[in-house]
Amino acid sequence: MNNKFVKSTLILSVATLASKVLGSIFRIPLQNIAGDEVLGIFSLVYPVYMVGLILSVAGIPIAISKLISEASVKQDQEKISKIYKTAVILSLLFGITGFILIYGFSVEISEVLGGPSTRYALIIVSATLLVAPYMAVYRGYFQGFEDMKPTAVSQVLEQLIRVTFILVLAYVLVEKNYSDEIVSGGIMVGSILGALASAVYLQLLYFRSPLKAKPISGKYGVKDFRQNAKTILSISIPISIGAITMALLNFVDSVTIPYSLKIAGFGENINYMYGIYGRGLSLVQIATVFSSSIVLPLIPLLTKTLAENNILKGRAIVEKTHRMTHIVSWPAAMGLLGLTLPLNLALFTDLEGSSMLAVIGFSSVFTSLSILGTGILQGINKAKHGAYVIVGGVILKAAANLLLVGQFGLIGAAYSTLAVYILIFIFNSVIIWRVIPFTIWKPNFNSIVLSSLLMGVIIGLPTLYFDLENWDRFAALIYSMVSIAAGALVYFLLLLITKGIDKQELASLPLLKKFKVKKG
Repeated sequence: MNNKFVKSTLILSVATLASKVLGSIFRIPLQNIAGDEVLGIFSLVYPVYMVGLILSVAGIPIAISKLISEASVKQDQEKISKIYKTAVILSLLFGITGFILIYGFSVEISEVLGGPSTRYALIIVSATLLVAPYMAVYRGYFQGFEDMKPTAVSQVLEQLIRVTFILVLAYVLVEKNYSDEIVSGGIMVGSILGALASAVYLQLLYFRSPLKAKPISGKYGVKDFRQNAKTILSISIPISIGAITMALLNFVDSVTIPYSLKIAGFGENINYMYGIYGRGLSLVQIATVFSSSIVLPLIPLLTKTLAENNILKGRAIVEKTHRMTHIVSWPAAMGLLGLTLPLNLALFTDLEGSSMLAVIGFSSVFTSLSILGTGILQGINKAKHGAYVIVGGVILKAAANLLLVGQFGLIGAAYSTLAVYILIFIFNSVIIWRVIPFTIWKPNFNSIVLSSLLMGVIIGLPTLYFDLENWDRFAALIYSMVSIAAGALVYFLLLLITKGIDKQELASLPLLKKFKVKKG
């Protein structure tokens, strides 16, 4: 059973990593194909959909999996069937309600976001809510039987279909010279098709599976629905709020940045300017893929450890995941900071908004640590506390955007992002420490930061002396790729020199152990 759990967790982790990479990196070719205006509309509208999606979906798979797992241990087939049926009804209600609310208030929402040009995209993407919650039920159902493969495959399938159709539709619509409003609305069809493909795959798998719920022997009535719905929601709602961190903060950006830009006199260029800001969001999402991917398997592991009352093991898990995140996130942040100019030119065709990208790139380390902290809080049964921190962060982000964007422009939003994620990381760490007293900052973290900083200076300093404005994209891309490879080597060597990582730790890495065995 333990081997099955480890194998399932590994499968799901790899799939989550793959789907998040796909979901993050596609914005770069989208901007190249359709331009900053379309990327701006996409970046404005998508957080609204994501907030609705996460609130209606994120907690459902975990809640259902937990309840079905408990019923499965007791071999209570009747309970499993009622949970499944209740979840299906809930998902349909969530989806229909979410779509009706967004469609019904689409005029008002679009005015808040950036103007009427966002309404078409908003309505189309909100139709995905009619499918996604239903899809989540099947993911949770299979997870309840410790079968993570259906969730893993469906995640990758959904992103592949979604990204492919977004880019294909963008190319076709741009070639036909449709307006940016039509293009940004048309590409949202990709989200519907991705969710639909995943839902069809999961439903077919369910009906062919021996794990399929048995027919309910007695009568299923309103009382059964209320009882099971209350149980599912009591578990799923705190998880949903905890999972909504980045989406909710991005949603606040979608509302407050356009408003601040209007007040500052940029009314006609809001979508374009938010497209520039969207460049930074694309890079941050790529930089935070690692922390997002380790959270899912981390939650059940910590929950189980605390259930066994093994605080020492829990502390070791928390400290190890923090160390791993520091090792990956600091060089990623310093690398983005050092290579802001060539990366901006190589990925987005020009140097527009580079100073804003530099601040956003640096903030990615605290974004990663905040995502990790929120996941840990869920694992130690402090999801509600994590939700309070996020709500506080949202309020602060809104206030900071309104204050700083008007004064400094887009870079003001980047400053507020950096400040808010630093505070979320601090508050999360304090709450975690009260449950599991762990060392928040170890001496070898200084080595990680110093090595990352030196690496960033080495690869970034030359860009200040190059005439990058006269470079073409290919030259900038080659420089960026060579610098990333050189930076990784420099960082690795500096870690060894400063004893941020030792030879014994290196020898324990799976790839090196495998090489050592083969060599012997």
